[in-house]
Amino acid sequence: MATDAFVFDCELRKRAGTGGSRAVRRDGWVPAVLYGGDQEPANIKLRYNQVLKAYQTGRLIDVLSKISVDGKEQQVIGRDIQVDPVKDLPMHVDLMRVDSKTRLTVNVPMHFLNQDKCPGLDKGGVLNIVRHEVEVKASATAIPEALECDLSSADVGDAIHISSVKLPDGVELTVTDRDFTIATIAAPSAMRSAGSDEDTPDADEVEAINVDE
Repeated sequence: MATDAFVFDCELRKRAGTGGSRAVRRDGWVPAVLYGGDQEPANIKLRYNQVLKAYQTGRLIDVLSKISVDGKEQQVIGRDIQVDPVKDLPMHVDLMRVDSKTRLTVNVPMHFLNQDKCPGLDKGGVLNIVRHEVEVKASATAIPEALECDLSSADVGDAIHISSVKLPDGVELTVTDRDFTIATIAAPSAMRSAGSDEDTPDADEVEAINVDE
């Protein structure tokens, strides 16, 4: 499950709009909008260095966090972020108020374990990750940090399906009509080349075919 929630310092914004957002950024904050929880949306601002750290470590979007306003904490989850297209730095954040009753659809990263014990990789095979993230439904306060797939028995040529992944309690897949592939163990290039050579007729075989025709 997720580690301790990240806590952002937060203050209400007095000015909305482009001019207000620019002023907020100049003062070392990131403009944000807080919504949900049967309350009115609020224009807020978050400390820039805290937002940047969460963004760079992947703990901003679809991850449970908290905001602290005047010493009071509120559970939230990042739902959207706008970044500078050139500098790739956070410009604006949308936060949603949540509690234990809130269920959300989120993307959770896949982690592939025991690669050092994988027979297919030991033979020179290559792990091809088909899905780096999987969409699930989960309680906002119990979103898994990652889904884990054990590769200790995967061999060359194997396709690994989502059914091989044990989901945490309360977590459900959004795709339920098929057992989709999350990764494969591809044959090493040398093995593929050898197979291709075997399937390709040599010069004598080609000549014999031509004569028969």
